Amino acid sequence: VQLQASGGGSVQAGGSLRLSCVGSGFPSGFSFSSYSMGWFRQAPGKEREFVAAVIWAGTRRSYGDSVKGRFSISRDNAKNTVFLQMNTLKPEDTAVYYCAADPNPYYEGTMSPSFWGQGTLVTVSS
Repeated sequence: VQLQASGGGSVQAGGSLRLSCVGSGFPSGFSFSSYSMGWFRQAPGKEREFVAAVIWAGTRRSYGDSVKGRFSISRDNAKNTVFLQMNTLKPEDTAVYYCAADPNPYYEGTMSPSFWGQGTLVTVSS
């Protein structure tokens, strides 16, 4: 499974960014829509942190406490893409953001996912 994230960049506090992640290379008999998708982040000197997850159908979402009410995860199964809309960004949101996939169709981010993409850097200045 390959996950290609994009959309990172630099923004001022209070601004917005939208991350995207395209999935490919799924095993025979499986597809993007078979997998739950998620986002994690890692700030310098800190452990990797759960940000958000969405189940296979897109009908249930879960969020880390630090981003609830500001971030929104969604997916487009027809385009093999998961999105992370980030609003009201804060300097403490600065991190490398990682896309993730898990074959548990109801995965909600409570364990480390099975597949990771490369990270995309988000920098929020005050």
